[in-house]
Amino acid sequence: MKRKDLIRQLELAGCVLVRHGGKHDWYHNPTTNVSQPIPRHTEINEHLAKHILKLLANT
Repeated sequence: MKRKDLIRQLELAGCVLVRHGGKHDWYHNPTTNVSQPIPRHTEINEHLAKHILKLLANT
């Protein structure tokens, strides 16, 4: 999955960027109070992307 597509889905679910890290960006969902790092690779593994969406977007 493309990183920009993952970020778009997270932002539509209400997640916000908390901070830029060294190799990851941290996103937080204020409704569920869960934070998760998002790698800065242009392509993110499908399993990892689904895991991140499951944790942050509650899908």
